[in-house]
Amino acid sequence: MLTSECICTHLRRAARGVSRHYDEALAGFGINVAQFSLLRHLKRLDQPSISTLAEAMGLDRSTLGRNLRVLEADGLVALAEGSDQRNRLVQLTPRGMSCLDAAWPAWEQAQNALVDTLGEGQRDELIRLLERLA
Repeated sequence: MLTSECICTHLRRAARGVSRHYDEALAGFGINVAQFSLLRHLKRLDQPSISTLAEAMGLDRSTLGRNLRVLEADGLVALAEGSDQRNRLVQLTPRGMSCLDAAWPAWEQAQNALVDTLGEGQRDELIRLLERLA
């Protein structure tokens, strides 16, 4: 058992376990949970700029750019010119939308399994605490 009092150590360990849980659920769709989250943000934001998407996801532009290149190579997203050459827009492709729609039930099942483990009250408290730390 982990005996450290370091909050960072516990959060990183928990994050790896939770990511692994979702990644296993999404493995059959060719995406991981980070990619699934990116696709969900794209659907919700409807063609955001890279800066807007990075801000919404809490990522720096370079990290987001690396993730976008992988999804673009897989045909799940496309980049388009924005209002000027410095501003690129990110679009969910039809293939990306199909992947997101197909993976949604698996993500939802993984989500429900974690909520069942914690209970709704503890889930809500965990989200509140994580938002406070973020």
